[in-house]
Amino acid sequence: MMKILSVSELTQEIKKQLETRLGTVSVRGEVINLKVQSSGHVYFTLKDAESQISAVLFKGAARGVTQLPKEGNQVTVQGEISVYAPRGSYQILVRSIQYQGEGELLARLHERKKQMQALGYFSAERKKKLPAFPKTIGVITSPTGAVIQDILQILKRRHAGFHLILYPVKVQGPGAKEEIAQAIDAFNKHNLADVLIVGRGGGSLEDLWAFNEEEVVQAILRSQIPIISAVGHETDFSLSDFVADVRAPTPSAAAELVIAEKEQQVKYLLGCQKQIDRQSVSLLLRLRQHLDSRIKNPYIKSPYLLLAKNFQGLDDAKQRLTSYGATFLKQKRTELLSLEKQTRLLEPSYQIREWRKKFSSLHKNIETALTQTIKVQKARLDEETKRRKLQISLRLIVTKKKEHFERVISHLKSIDPKNLLAKGYCILFSENTDSVILSAKELTPSQNLKLRLQDGQIKVKVEEIVNHEPA
Repeated sequence: MMKILSVSELTQEIKKQLETRLGTVSVRGEVINLKVQSSGHVYFTLKDAESQISAVLFKGAARGVTQLPKEGNQVTVQGEISVYAPRGSYQILVRSIQYQGEGELLARLHERKKQMQALGYFSAERKKKLPAFPKTIGVITSPTGAVIQDILQILKRRHAGFHLILYPVKVQGPGAKEEIAQAIDAFNKHNLADVLIVGRGGGSLEDLWAFNEEEVVQAILRSQIPIISAVGHETDFSLSDFVADVRAPTPSAAAELVIAEKEQQVKYLLGCQKQIDRQSVSLLLRLRQHLDSRIKNPYIKSPYLLLAKNFQGLDDAKQRLTSYGATFLKQKRTELLSLEKQTRLLEPSYQIREWRKKFSSLHKNIETALTQTIKVQKARLDEETKRRKLQISLRLIVTKKKEHFERVISHLKSIDPKNLLAKGYCILFSENTDSVILSAKELTPSQNLKLRLQDGQIKVKVEEIVNHEPA
């Protein structure tokens, strides 16, 4: 009698047979019914002209692929056949995805790599060392991608005061290889940076293909500025990575490589500073203890204990010597003065000098009296002379002022408007404002005016303004 199976038993048997017999398979087809869940799992269906099969790319496996599939992609997936028991359906648990055309590109990539390796493009001897302390960092990438933001974030966080020059280029598609090569040459031509970072974010082999082109590789080879290649994710490789001086797994890692030497030196210097601080504190502590022990010595603490006896002895000797010297000098000075006085009184010359002093004093008194009398008489004569000179000066000043006044009156008479009117001239006034009319520009037709003559005024009215000559 045939054994009756439950649905679950039958499903488990099918699952066992499929999973153990088929194992890992590679399947080619078109992606349809694509769904990306919030959990990170990707569900889609692979189909060809006649059949279709479900496929699932779980979140853990999705991290290992270069890009997620899209509706309509022609792909080859590799994975295991599995049965989903709740629905009784079979599906492929996808481990890797290769997009149509990537096989040909990969073959071309390996061929180019082999040729360049034979030419010595990848040799370590030709690679330049990165500068230890770069002042200017050049970045060649897309201005809108995440690469430049990642680099800036790392540099701002770990390397304050950096100078960065961004050369924006296309990183995929037509024209990308030319722009990248041109950017590398421009940095070298004008010597704009100390080190260059060339790269882009992740993508498929086709997306990264610009960095496998001959133009980009040759530009990197002829660059005199050290170049760090940061193309794609850590698992992606390009010919630019092999020919560049340094390969960074990610753009963030490239930024860290640029400042690695400086950061290491800063850490070393900080360590030295801490060590110096510790040793300085220890040395100061020992010196302070040594100084304290010396200070406690009574002879160091108070040197007067050692010198007090000598100081006092010196003061006593000085006092005795000063007292004796003063007494001795006073006595000898008194004796000398007495002898000098006696000698002067006995000398004839002394008597003569005394008489001379008396005559000299008398002579001075007489001269003083005569001088005073002469000054009084002279002052009287000087006052009279001054008075006469003052009168003469006043007459001259009055005469000059009178002559000047007469000249001024004559000049005023010559410029008096009345004298001009007597010669046939007249003056034109505005009747309303009584102001003098100086120009025909101030007149208007039918305007009332006053005309002043030598012997009176007349009123006139403007009939017509004839064209006047410019001033």
